[in-house]
Amino acid sequence: MNWKTLAIAFISTIVFLFAGNAMSTTGYTYAQTDLNINNTNLMRLGGDVTVAEKQAVENAIAIGGSTIVQPNGRVTQTAIAVGGDVILKSGARVDGDAYAIGGKVVQAEGATIGGSKSIRDNRYDGQGMMEMHRDQNYFLPMYFFHASLRIFSAIVGAILGIILLRTTPAFLPNLAATVRQYPGQSALWGIGAVFTFVALNIFLAITLIGIPLIPLLGLIMGLSSLVGSLGISLFIGQQVSDSLPERLRQPRSSLQQFLIGLLIVTLLALMPFIGDIVVSVVSLIGLGSLLAWKLGKAQPSILESLK
Repeated sequence: MNWKTLAIAFISTIVFLFAGNAMSTTGYTYAQTDLNINNTNLMRLGGDVTVAEKQAVENAIAIGGSTIVQPNGRVTQTAIAVGGDVILKSGARVDGDAYAIGGKVVQAEGATIGGSKSIRDNRYDGQGMMEMHRDQNYFLPMYFFHASLRIFSAIVGAILGIILLRTTPAFLPNLAATVRQYPGQSALWGIGAVFTFVALNIFLAITLIGIPLIPLLGLIMGLSSLVGSLGISLFIGQQVSDSLPERLRQPRSSLQQFLIGLLIVTLLALMPFIGDIVVSVVSLIGLGSLLAWKLGKAQPSILESLK
């Protein structure tokens, strides 16, 4: 799976999670949108993607639908379905990988997949247990892999937070104060930033000449979210310190509060299934607080936040 496909899959997943869930809860259905890049990359938002019989494409991606490869159809790189199934009819061929997020890979007799086949199904069974990768031989290694990444991210965040608190002592307290005093604005700025990021990535992908800018845009977004999440960690540490009983409460520096909050966020992020939600919410609100403070009208008062 090359970096271009990874970028498209990332964009697809973000669109599905944020836009798709919002529309479904308000009673609207997906508006079908097709993106056909040079007739070799088929992508549909809100419906099925079908690779016709004897047709050959590089990538076939469906968001809010299934990816169907008809008999003797061919996908030379990757077939992806977000919120649906990857269905390969008899004689269909995927030279690369087949991924189903929220569905499954259905492979008829005579259909071939040259690379790996992976599913991520978060639907519940009759006993209320998650059906995601029942095979523990797959789940446990993946869990420890993601846990290692999050622990490494926490270490990097701790180092960056300590540097910021030492060099610019008011920066993280201002972010924490923004979240405390302007929680609604922080959330709205974060949501707006995500949709703007998705729109820019789709635009750059369509123009083709802008594709090399996608990793740079992602890097800027990631760094901004990381810095914003450090402010959330400080805010959580402040809240925990304030909530302690009077006999246990003692003056703590911003560094101590930051490390306490970061530890709590990291422990929550390591929990199976809800860890992704915790990371997403912290990153979203952290990014929003940074934008609300720097670009919006939010003018936080550090002294008021410490009362």
